[in-house]
Amino acid sequence: MSIQEYKRTKKVNKAIKINIKRRTVIVNDVLSYHKGLPIPSWIELSLIDVCNRTCVFCPKSDPSIAPNTYQKMNMVLIDKLTKDLKKINYKGSVVLCGYGEPMLHKEIYKISRRLAEAAYVEIVTNGDTLTKDVIRKLYNSNVNKLLISLYDGPFQIKKFKKMTKEAKVPSNFVIMRNRWFDEKKDYGLKLTNRTGTVTIGQQDDVKTFSYCFYPSYSALIDWNGDVFLCSQDWQRRRTMGNIMQEELFEIWRGKIVEKYRKDLLLGKRCNNPCNLCNAEGTVLGHKHAEAWRNIYFK
Repeated sequence: MSIQEYKRTKKVNKAIKINIKRRTVIVNDVLSYHKGLPIPSWIELSLIDVCNRTCVFCPKSDPSIAPNTYQKMNMVLIDKLTKDLKKINYKGSVVLCGYGEPMLHKEIYKISRRLAEAAYVEIVTNGDTLTKDVIRKLYNSNVNKLLISLYDGPFQIKKFKKMTKEAKVPSNFVIMRNRWFDEKKDYGLKLTNRTGTVTIGQQDDVKTFSYCFYPSYSALIDWNGDVFLCSQDWQRRRTMGNIMQEELFEIWRGKIVEKYRKDLLLGKRCNNPCNLCNAEGTVLGHKHAEAWRNIYFK
């Protein structure tokens, strides 16, 4: 099956289409190389392992699966990551979200400003801690985009539009995402089972998708520096390495990541946790996947 033949099997709402389009510009249009190998264009950071909400579609709603540990990323690790990104001339995004609510980290402004030296910085938040002053500080900390997930209802649109205006930042700095829908509309999300940890909603069967491009273009880094294949692995089943022990690029081209990347490019979800995942992993990263296919299989 060629890259072009991958087709969507489930309709998505307008808000999700807009989000996919926005990310496509970043992921698919940014294909950079280091030492002859494609490097990621999308890196998610889990700054803090706690959330102030318990959304039913999120593993955090079940303490037995994803308890709040309150562990947080420190500046030593942020400095190390920034150094690693500069070394490979990184051109993509670093997205602050992961397994918790990033705005609960007390050093969010300092972290954002440091990472902005090497990457396009985005923050995904539930908006609960935001005020006009906080939004302004994030903008002045060189954050590129602030994405607010609106879980409570349409009335939040007016609230955050007013807040954004009063913060005196560009209107396109803030992106609001409609997440107040019920189970019939998948809560406004591109709903997945988070590698077998979430069953609520109209979930695709685990065998629906086989190919996946996540390890071809992205990675997730946890609060302690552990690197995971993607944000779907909520139980942190397979660590690829740790950036405090190795450079990010060495982990990216290492044998563990390579095995998963090769298998998923061949449509083999045979390794844990991929064999438990129902995510449609071919929405983004086509250029990266094609580049890796040319390296591995031609």
